Amino acid sequence: MVAVYADESCLGNGKQGDTPGGAGGLVEFQMRSGDLVCRDYWISEPDTTNNRMALQSVIQAFTHLSAKGERLSVIFTTDSRYLVDGMTTWVHGWARKQWRKADGKPVENLALWHLALQAVSSGGHEVEWRWVKGHAGHPQNEWANHLATSAAANQTHSAALVESGFAAWLASLPLAVRRSGPPSPFPSAATFAAAKAVPAA
Repeated sequence: MVAVYADESCLGNGKQGDTPGGAGGLVEFQMRSGDLVCRDYWISEPDTTNNRMALQSVIQAFTHLSAKGERLSVIFTTDSRYLVDGMTTWVHGWARKQWRKADGKPVENLALWHLALQAVSSGGHEVEWRWVKGHAGHPQNEWANHLATSAAANQTHSAALVESGFAAWLASLPLAVRRSGPPSPFPSAATFAAAKAVPAA
């Protein structure tokens, strides 16, 4: 099983002019010994939106996870309702309506939705999509937010899963902040609830 904690950022989202954005994620792998191996990824775009970067985070995460050809059970946690509702509900209706919304209008960001669906489905992974409230002190989500905002500000891209800085970042926080909430434990396989497989893009 793999746990992914993802977040996105868009500097000046909704304002006129270029809106640089970023997305980042913490990927936790549990080894057979019980030890956790943590990796990070991040990506940026010079002019984008929060929703586009949420989709880019999915594309990056599942592209990296599929690189070794293993089928995985993945819990993908994000504070993006757009992403969770889209992956669990909306995409099935859109597919039935030839990728149009209930009002008949075309789906926004359709090309990115197709890429995200391809990234998820091509590896044959089972996925549970979980929502978490953003900026509420959830350590893994806060770290993903840090990766995303840094990527947006610096316009950088990790290009691969890299050794995580989560533990060092967490240790650097003031004690009062660390006491506000410990990192979430690695999810139990017994509670894993895979969502319906996404439709073909």
